[in-house]
Amino acid sequence: MPHFIIEYTDNLKEDGDIPGLLKKVNDVLIARGDTFPIGGIRSRAIELHDYRAADGAEDDAFVHAALKIGSGRTEEQKKEACDALFDVIKSHFASLFEKRYLALSMELIEFSHATYKYNNIHSRFKK
Repeated sequence: MPHFIIEYTDNLKEDGDIPGLLKKVNDVLIARGDTFPIGGIRSRAIELHDYRAADGAEDDAFVHAALKIGSGRTEEQKKEACDALFDVIKSHFASLFEKRYLALSMELIEFSHATYKYNNIHSRFKK
């Protein structure tokens, strides 16, 4: 962990550069290698085809992100990482935000129970 999941409306596909956003997100998390193990970082996007935003009268768009992490980080570490990630999201969509109706949101989900993992990617970064 961490896992970063973006849900976005399909009306952003053409201009949203979602692959570019995922790279920026990973860069933010990789830069915090002392907080998040690089081998555990996952980011993904889910394009939404069935949705309704507000009253449905406009071509409204939205992006909702979730950062899922295991327990063990300080409140300061979580806040700093979430602030940095949300800043990246806002910056990434700044030009679209000026041109169209767009809602951006993000949540932090911290697991308090054990998670089950099987991952040999970590070994690549321990060398």
